[in-house]
Amino acid sequence: MEGGGRVSWMKYGPVVSLIVVLLAVWFRSPQNEVLDDRLDTVLSSLLRAERKVGMNNVARPRVAVGFGGCVDLIVDGVSLLNKIGLHPTDQPLHHDYIENAEQLAQSFAYFFAPGAAAERFMLNDTLFSELVEASRDLPGNRWSVGGNAPVMAGRMATEGCDVLLGGSFSPDFTDVLSQHITVAGNIVEEPDIHLILEYPSGACWGHYTSRRANRYIIHSDDHNPYLDSMEEFAEKLEDFKPDLLVVGGLQMMDNFPFHSGERDALLTRLAKLLSSSSPQIGIHFEMASFVEESIMEDLLHYVIPHADSLGMNEQELPNLLSLLKGSNITVLSDPNPRVATVLDQMREVYRILNQRYKDTNDASAERDTNIAMGKPLTRLHVHTLAFQAMIVTHGSQWKNTMSATAKASLTANRHVCGSNDIDPSKARLIMDDSFSVSRREGSQRIPLQESKPVSCWDEEDYEICVAPVLVCTEVYQTAGGGDNISAAGLVLQI
Repeated sequence: MEGGGRVSWMKYGPVVSLIVVLLAVWFRSPQNEVLDDRLDTVLSSLLRAERKVGMNNVARPRVAVGFGGCVDLIVDGVSLLNKIGLHPTDQPLHHDYIENAEQLAQSFAYFFAPGAAAERFMLNDTLFSELVEASRDLPGNRWSVGGNAPVMAGRMATEGCDVLLGGSFSPDFTDVLSQHITVAGNIVEEPDIHLILEYPSGACWGHYTSRRANRYIIHSDDHNPYLDSMEEFAEKLEDFKPDLLVVGGLQMMDNFPFHSGERDALLTRLAKLLSSSSPQIGIHFEMASFVEESIMEDLLHYVIPHADSLGMNEQELPNLLSLLKGSNITVLSDPNPRVATVLDQMREVYRILNQRYKDTNDASAERDTNIAMGKPLTRLHVHTLAFQAMIVTHGSQWKNTMSATAKASLTANRHVCGSNDIDPSKARLIMDDSFSVSRREGSQRIPLQESKPVSCWDEEDYEICVAPVLVCTEVYQTAGGGDNISAAGLVLQI
């Protein structure tokens, strides 16, 4: 009888399975159908907003992007730590840089549980080499072009720009770059390797569980902190005549053991390069994970005053704002902030930086020098997991803000899912159905309209646009997300 039962099941099993599937479809939850329809509508509306501004029959925009580059070795973070026998710590702690395995465990745990992105310099070359060797044999590891500048350059070339890229690369590295990218910099025999420890939402490491997908990056980079491509980049810049100049990768300087005065000298040269560029050229500075207070202060002195556009994520925005207000920098902030919170922080950064610009130039006028010092901030883009937000000054050179915000939102899904085609079945909306424009009492609430998902409105001397992100549920890669998103948004605004 037992044998006969098995035969019957094998004979009729496929039929039973088919019936189960049909019943599942028949009794499918109406709520699921509503959600699917909603995602489809939001996606088609975002695509329509993105396509509203085409680049056809227009000369390719010219963008200069610096500095640096590396090779990313991407692995599953928990698998790597398990492989090297690094056990979960009971003390999640923030460290400015990593000197040993215990600090690595503490630092990884600190950012892993909330699911916050982090990047740290590893002083211990031996430990870093051991991690790289262990990663080479880890199943599922991937190699890719890395570094803020090359990643942004790659996205801009893909989106239709001609790009001048400042960095020192190996011949193998330059061979895989787009034909629309021209490299300005030295040739190096071996590129620096950055280890990208990725993890999905819900990943477990001991008693820690990640609240969202993200990555923890470690490097022992000894080329990129010196911005050694800057001289050749500056020489080629004149003939290249860019429409936009993008600066990124300066977090490589964070906690790097420079000799006294070295970093000041490098940033002074960078400030001179930025200030000598034509006033008509937009300058965008892409923020990153900075933890050393002195370099943040250097950026406020040497770099940010020359940028009229800033890009950053939900961790970097409160970090910058805290420093601008005279407080200590914030190492860890809410990884899933509300729209109203982010908009209030953006308004404050916009106000403080432009007041600094005004005060500096008023002082210049009083000294009767009449030389403009830096630039006012006219564009601020913040990318979060749930939404994209932009502030753009009325009458500034930046155009197509609504379409650019939509494109940034779509690029978030495309990059993280690893596909240009967006599949609504692999996405979800986590932004609220409506949001307040400010945390101030009595502030207006704006509903999320599926047929018009990008909300734009005017305030004071600027426009604000907010777009929901179709958050990827089958993560391919989070590293480089901010660079791709920022670059895609800029393309439609130059």
